[in-house]
Amino acid sequence: MVLVSVTRLRLRSLRYLLPFLWYAVPAARQAKQASGNLGSQTRVTGGLVFWTLTLWQDETAMKMYRDSGVHLQAMPKLRRWCDQSASAHWQQEPAEFPSWPVAEERLRELSRNVWQRGR
Repeated sequence: MVLVSVTRLRLRSLRYLLPFLWYAVPAARQAKQASGNLGSQTRVTGGLVFWTLTLWQDETAMKMYRDSGVHLQAMPKLRRWCDQSASAHWQQEPAEFPSWPVAEERLRELSRNVWQRGR
């Protein structure tokens, strides 16, 4: 079994793009190098929406990444930069990435840490 984690963040304005990327790029690198990370994907969809999809050997490894380094530094800033946030994780076999449509559906079913504010 592996742990799959998916996140979706929507920036509230184009003016937050550079500060967001200042943290997002190193955080993606941090994830790829983190102990227990089995893979990492990112994508951008319309409307300044940024996604991550990561595979972890277990929840402990995912939490160690989440609670350290540049990722930890970026987390408090997201409430100011984003008007939507959602994340979810689940265990699955096989140890491979789900398709993005499957990840989106699982996010809708399981989302946590969600906020939404008017633009």
